Amino acid sequence: MGDYKILTINPGSTSTKIAVFENEELLYEKTLRHSSEEIGKYEKVADQFEFRKGVIEDALKEANLKVEDLHAIVGRGGLLKPIQGGTYKVSDAMVEDLKVGVLGEHASNLGGIIAKEMADEVSIPSFIVDPVVVDEMEDVARISGVPEIPRISIFHALNQKAIGRRAAKDMNKNYEDCNLLIVHMGGGVTVGAHKKGKVIDNTNGLDGEGPFSPERSGGLPVGGLMRLCYGDQLSKAEIGKRIKGNGGVVAYLGTNDMRDVEDMISKGDEKAALIYDAMVYQICKEIGAYATVLKGEVDAIILTGGIAYSQIIREKIEDRVKFIAPVKAYPGEDEMIALAQGGLRVLNGEEESLDYEKEASAY
Repeated sequence: MGDYKILTINPGSTSTKIAVFENEELLYEKTLRHSSEEIGKYEKVADQFEFRKGVIEDALKEANLKVEDLHAIVGRGGLLKPIQGGTYKVSDAMVEDLKVGVLGEHASNLGGIIAKEMADEVSIPSFIVDPVVVDEMEDVARISGVPEIPRISIFHALNQKAIGRRAAKDMNKNYEDCNLLIVHMGGGVTVGAHKKGKVIDNTNGLDGEGPFSPERSGGLPVGGLMRLCYGDQLSKAEIGKRIKGNGGVVAYLGTNDMRDVEDMISKGDEKAALIYDAMVYQICKEIGAYATVLKGEVDAIILTGGIAYSQIIREKIEDRVKFIAPVKAYPGEDEMIALAQGGLRVLNGEEESLDYEKEASAY
């Protein structure tokens, strides 16, 4: 085992998080925030590549960190074809699938693209770890009600699995021995049913499942959506934005920052209070639904993601769902160290990097 410096890149809908580790020791970390106006300039997520890469390079230069001193770059995995969990070397085929959005567009698609481009420039390997398309769903969970539209696994896999392992350890258990309901609350909200180390069902928050969130619509009345689609007021692209990007809280209140919403509520804004409570209400309904997936055998309900920093939201959720299981909060995410650890396991020879084309063809 040697000493390795690893850059991790985690593009989110409104930010790009970067960190540099020496083995598992954090040397540098920064969240590069992007306004809705900056992101809104680009028609497609892949179009943001040069902008985000430039922001990352500027931040590293400002911190006097040289890409030439790195041993690997690890990006967050995006909307690829369904694959098992693990660490994957970024290949040309993977980059192409990320660019075209083989399963859809999301900021996480940029992780592998940026990692490979920056790594290739200095001839070091690039990886992704536990992408959002990790698929461990049971067959019964794939049935939607319309044969042409199967349910698919897209969720905050990296953070949910990392937090699951951390929470299990705090309970003096192995992740593989626990049943957990994990709720990631960020720009999007996803709920996962973790049964003995496998996520057997989850909400596809990207495609409109589950509760609405700061900038996503969540599940919608199907008939109303159909009428909206076949009217002449909104284009296909505009409806897509309503579902992901301009839906949810921002559609009602003009902001995707829940801290702003809490400030509005403190000043007596009744509409803000209603939308705030409605988001919490929907999250709690989803937790209740997923408790049935685990047949009520739930060791803990875990709240994570940026919104979990809000004590008000944590308390409101706990008030509704504590009858199911104890509620534990792990605000933020363990994604950066999880990415670094995935790359480090490969560099140290503890495991081999997986082949994207081979694993994807298995589905």
